[in-house]
Amino acid sequence: MNASATSAIAKVRRRPLSPEDRATFFFLLPIMVVFAVLTLVPLLSSVYYSLTDYNGFSTDFNMVGLKNYVTIFSEPELLHSLGFTLLFAVSTTLLITVLALPLAVTLNKQFYGRSLARSLFFFLGIPAQAILGLIWRQIFSPMKSGIFNQILDLFTIPPIPWTSDDHWAQFCVIFVGVWMGVGWHATLYLAYMQAIPADLYEQSLIDGANSRQQFIHITLSQLVPAIVVSTFLIMTGNLKVYDLPFTLTAGGPRNATMTITQAILLRGTGQSQYGVGSALAVLFTIVCLLLVTIQQIVASAIQRRFE
Repeated sequence: MNASATSAIAKVRRRPLSPEDRATFFFLLPIMVVFAVLTLVPLLSSVYYSLTDYNGFSTDFNMVGLKNYVTIFSEPELLHSLGFTLLFAVSTTLLITVLALPLAVTLNKQFYGRSLARSLFFFLGIPAQAILGLIWRQIFSPMKSGIFNQILDLFTIPPIPWTSDDHWAQFCVIFVGVWMGVGWHATLYLAYMQAIPADLYEQSLIDGANSRQQFIHITLSQLVPAIVVSTFLIMTGNLKVYDLPFTLTAGGPRNATMTITQAILLRGTGQSQYGVGSALAVLFTIVCLLLVTIQQIVASAIQRRFE
């Protein structure tokens, strides 16, 4: 390295922080402290306890290495909870996106009662998931007194075991998850659509574009940033879902709708197997990081495609 380069590096190292740099640091410091206390410390603690036989109460515990991780992969119940969580997160992300986009396009058109329709769809997802789960539990009741089964009875259709059959129960949880998310994310897309210049549509009409071509080449391309944000919010939110399946099906029948968060709490707190619960949490964190990373890579590729 020559003398001029060494001198330049030394000057950079000796350069004092500007007032803007100091202000930025002190503004970020509380956030970094909160992040470290509420995220990094619990995460590192979970990694440590996942290597022990800690039961959550006693201070006398031993290191067991990877035994807890072996337990997870040897118990189908725990793997199934991970599988259903991934199924719920991926399916709701795809279905909400596919349904919210055309809904936003429809709500962006001029028609009588448009403001009321926008409000109704938006407020579908406002109540807490636990409340919606309890409401839909009555609607999807497998008994003849269930609301849906009463409607089917009017057409002499036998009752459907909505929440007492494994596959139907999974369908119910996914259906409610999509139902409560479509309106909110359609509103998000609608907000982005308001910022699309009307000149683009007018010019496309002059060029002879039809409605389908306008949607693909103008609306959809302009909504790519909104789609990235929306899918990220859905994916990260539904990976950690707990309230909805717990109140709707209580994880049943036969643990068919048990999510990973329920399994972590059940093992760690309910059965005093804190080590296994911590190992499950660490494994789930790794899966989430991989899934979100893949999602971001795909989203970046799509953004570059429409640039």
